[in-house]
Amino acid sequence: MKTEWKKVKLGETFTVKKGQAITKRESKEGPYPVILGGREPAYFIDRFNHEGKAIVVSRSGASAGYVSFWNEPIFITDGFLIEPNNDVCYEYVYYLMKNNQTRFIGSQKGAAIPHVTPALLSDIDISLPPLETQQKIAGILSAYDDLIENNRKQIKLLEEAAQKLYKEWFVKLNFPGYENTKIIDGVPEGWKILTIEELMGKLESGSRPKGGIDSTIKNGIASVGAENVIGLGQYNYSSEKFVRKEFYENAKRGKIEDRDILIYKDGAYIGRTSLFQDNFPHKEAMINEHVFLVHTKESVYQYFLFFTLYQKTYFEKMQKLNKNAAQPGINQDAIKSLKLLVPNVELITSFDNFVKPLMCKIFVLAKQNLQLQSAHDKLLPRLMNGEIEEINL
Repeated sequence: MKTEWKKVKLGETFTVKKGQAITKRESKEGPYPVILGGREPAYFIDRFNHEGKAIVVSRSGASAGYVSFWNEPIFITDGFLIEPNNDVCYEYVYYLMKNNQTRFIGSQKGAAIPHVTPALLSDIDISLPPLETQQKIAGILSAYDDLIENNRKQIKLLEEAAQKLYKEWFVKLNFPGYENTKIIDGVPEGWKILTIEELMGKLESGSRPKGGIDSTIKNGIASVGAENVIGLGQYNYSSEKFVRKEFYENAKRGKIEDRDILIYKDGAYIGRTSLFQDNFPHKEAMINEHVFLVHTKESVYQYFLFFTLYQKTYFEKMQKLNKNAAQPGINQDAIKSLKLLVPNVELITSFDNFVKPLMCKIFVLAKQNLQLQSAHDKLLPRLMNGEIEEINL
């Protein structure tokens, strides 16, 4: 380590401000993200309480200690705003926080609820390099983050292109040849109203080992839960749990296959949908009991079914299928009963041919992000601890 690095407390590099409490009654739809914890906003409202650069640390619960960086107007609630001092690099402090995020998590007295306090944040010994070195280290790590973010933007654009065509053809009914197609009882000639049961070849949920997940397993088979049914090309590797290889091999259901549709079946967001393919997020993985896997009998219908269920209208339909107020959830019979307006196979094939390369590109980018994130995470502690001499700065 270079001799000009100095030993300081983490709290000497910043000041801490608490987020502002907000009730569900106060929350409204709007353009400004509400930051509770994690990379994604919890929801959006019509006002903000911070603009410009922001380092936010989640205060409590499952996401306690998670550090996120924002550069847009946001509303900070159940978390802390970290404001770096003028004599340190803003982005470098963010990476310092990321590198130490597991060290400032405590537990409340009498309970096992993880939480963070300003004292826990501040009282950590670190080595701080000169400002110029901070800026160069932050630049190296930011380059990885920028590549990852650019890939995320590309994924979003590709998804939007597929969504746009779906809506144009199958919602607005402006499909090729629509001008010469008769509409009979509100349905284009040659189209059918079918249930998911009539299309599907597989509908199953998963399971977990007797006694639950063994948290000591770190290199088994991923057990994918509802928390990772979050959208195309997205997966939170930090939240996943594992089962033993033997359990996976003996399982009779719940193994994820290429292009399987995943549906969140229990909890607050029942009906949320995703799709995995091309060995993303893993070559071998299975779902737990809170997720459904769906696959059509004929593969040409798979993307059509996914983008149908991905629509907001079908999310709302699946939400309404819930019959259990105490523990929200939907069963297989309810999913099977959902009705779809299904075009003729020629139009389905045309849609499949258009969407297939977009989906392949989405998962190429998703796997690139996995590699970039892995390289970033390996480099982060070495740079923060001054283990890499010179680092071509």
